[in-house]
Amino acid sequence: MKNVVPIMMIGLLAACETAPPYTPPATDLPLFGGGYRADGDQCRRVGESAETVEYLDHTADLVACPEDYEGVGVFVTETGGVEVARVDGWVLFSVSTEG
Repeated sequence: MKNVVPIMMIGLLAACETAPPYTPPATDLPLFGGGYRADGDQCRRVGESAETVEYLDHTADLVACPEDYEGVGVFVTETGGVEVARVDGWVLFSVSTEG
């Protein structure tokens, strides 16, 4: 029984380790903002560039989410975003700004 307590303590300490901060994929896309739905979100608004001009629309936001983003299903459900392209490890979504 005495050996069980130290082993349990090691397990508890290992569970407290923090994950390294998220690093988004490098890209030349003109990303801006602190997060699309809220500061800290992994998805970002995208501005105009040669790569994005055909996806921009005055009635929608162009939003990029990392391809490995685990919350992409929730993002699509909550925003109604429609995938329009994939660039440099990012998925581009058109998100309607109308009603």
